[in-house]
Amino acid sequence: MPMPFYVSPEQMMQDKAEYARKGITKGKSIIALAGKQGILLVAENPSSSLNKISEVYDRIAFAGAGKYSEFENLRKAGIRYADLKGYAYGREDVTAKSLANVYSQTIGNIFSQEIKPLEVEILVVEVGETTAQDELYQISFDGAIGDERGHAAIGGQADELKQYLKDKYDEGVTLEVSLTLAVSALEASANQKVRAQNLEVAILDRHHPGRKFRRFTAAELADLAEGLES
Repeated sequence: MPMPFYVSPEQMMQDKAEYARKGITKGKSIIALAGKQGILLVAENPSSSLNKISEVYDRIAFAGAGKYSEFENLRKAGIRYADLKGYAYGREDVTAKSLANVYSQTIGNIFSQEIKPLEVEILVVEVGETTAQDELYQISFDGAIGDERGHAAIGGQADELKQYLKDKYDEGVTLEVSLTLAVSALEASANQKVRAQNLEVAILDRHHPGRKFRRFTAAELADLAEGLES
């Protein structure tokens, strides 16, 4: 009689984590920067039809790195959660913190209970009235939440980007400075120039009335960022 195959729980979790990290490493990186005008989200994304950065609710945005189909399902689930909560209670009751907790629970359950973990990292950000009130949450493939201040990065070169931003980021900078910093960080981590047409950039503008989310065109980016070609 053949012996049953056995893998210890610790080894199984290590294997799942390694599998998820490999999938995420293949994905392009995304940066979030809190500045004077709002929270800027910048992603390397040559596709014009598939978005990595999206609006979730009035003051909340979502960004996903890794396997597109998986973070797209998470994005849609987040929108449904926000819409239902806003309808049942009030729009001001929908917060990035509550949404990040729901994502953490969902992704963590999949990591611990399913054979295949999600190959994703996501960002949930909410713009406040001031920079100090901005909220940035990073949720990893195992459901762990990071409460970031000022800046955050996910995706293949996240560690290099975080170190770069840690050394050069200042609070309260203008939109132009934030965009130039994000582009220089992406270029430094990839060791190559980045063109505006290969970027997906959006902002949660704290000064905009009503819904805060807005995307930038490649031409707008070339005008805003120093040295960036359209």
